[in-house]
Amino acid sequence: MTRARTVAAVSLAGALGAALGAAGWTLRLPDVKALARRAPRTTAYIELRRREAAARGRPFRLRWVWTPYERISPFLRQAVVTAEDDGFWRHDGIDWEALRQAWRRDLKAGRPAAGGSTIAMQLARNLYLSPAKNPFRKLKEMLIARRLEKTLGRTRVLELYLNVVEWGPGIFGCEAAARAYFGKSCADLDADESAALAAVLPNPRRWNPASRGPYVKRNSARIAGRLRAAGLWPQEPDPAMAVSSAAAASEAGAP
Repeated sequence: MTRARTVAAVSLAGALGAALGAAGWTLRLPDVKALARRAPRTTAYIELRRREAAARGRPFRLRWVWTPYERISPFLRQAVVTAEDDGFWRHDGIDWEALRQAWRRDLKAGRPAAGGSTIAMQLARNLYLSPAKNPFRKLKEMLIARRLEKTLGRTRVLELYLNVVEWGPGIFGCEAAARAYFGKSCADLDADESAALAAVLPNPRRWNPASRGPYVKRNSARIAGRLRAAGLWPQEPDPAMAVSSAAAASEAGAP
């Protein structure tokens, strides 16, 4: 065998080995059936943050309180679906059009970027994977997402997501987030608070939903506007009506 053929054979064997290894890695999928009956004891992201804190020699304070679906504010459920996965109730766990758009952005940027992940895919990542951005992890995320949707159904997937997603340093799930930022239960969140919580999900360790800075205000307004247009959100008061009401109240109280 010539040197060129030897090199080609070795390269082909290496490529096949890598492909087989990747296939084996992606096919080792978690059994998600237990999630239909009980909450997870921990998540991949919680353990990652725990390790990061230990590596820095810092304590890790976990704030995580499970709350059932019916005790989660409908405003928050609607805001999160609108912000993170507008087709949540229609697709099968993977939004192929959103993925195509994300891949086109990645090609243009020349690097992996965030985007295109459905709520089921984000749940898969939070429960079992990591924030790493590479094609193999993305493939596994997609496969787990399909399994979650098929095994658990969409309502349970949304319940799990809202209970495990990271919402700030050491803050996981909507109940802990509602208490930490607004001093109330998740069930009592109003429309504005819910939109603010949904607005920070792309980077919850950077943005504070209670501070209402320019980023939170802008994205909260965008989420509220989309929901208001769909008839799912309280309408903004008409300023003219407010002035009229104030004048009427003033006249009513005049001697």
